[in-house]
Amino acid sequence: MNKTLLSTALVAVVAAIGFIPTAQAAGGTINITGKVLSDTCIVAVNNGSTVVLPVVMTSALGSVGAVAGATSFNVDLTGCDANTTSATMAFSGGSINTGTGNLNNTAPSGSNVQIQLLNGASVINTSNNTNAPVIAVSSGTGSASLKAQYIAATAAATAGLVSASVNFTLTYL
Repeated sequence: MNKTLLSTALVAVVAAIGFIPTAQAAGGTINITGKVLSDTCIVAVNNGSTVVLPVVMTSALGSVGAVAGATSFNVDLTGCDANTTSATMAFSGGSINTGTGNLNNTAPSGSNVQIQLLNGASVINTSNNTNAPVIAVSSGTGSASLKAQYIAATAAATAGLVSASVNFTLTYL
């Protein structure tokens, strides 16, 4: 009797599950738009010149985090496609310090300082591109005003030469 009752109950449960309505997701639409540009912009950094930081004394960089010698420069875009509205900068290269986001000094027997880039008052982390400029482009031109400065990133500065470089790419929108 228990087997028959158990079998009947099992059949009833299985039959009831078969009649439970299933949930179905509603359909949707995927809309796609895009832009095809005819060419990239002509890029000029500091009017084609090297960014030269001023001479500073080690005393100006005597403690970790001290900065000195902020120097402005521009990244100018000209000849951009008329449909270009902006260009986002992204940095790369072997002199990027992944811990600080600054640029390591690559001068032989150079100072232990690093070079820090700024977008306005915001420090650019070249390792992850935090605060990297987005250059507005209008009528085929755009410009970003940046700064470079010395920073005593890990210790008080020592005397010596300073040299750094960093690559960048632009993503156009």
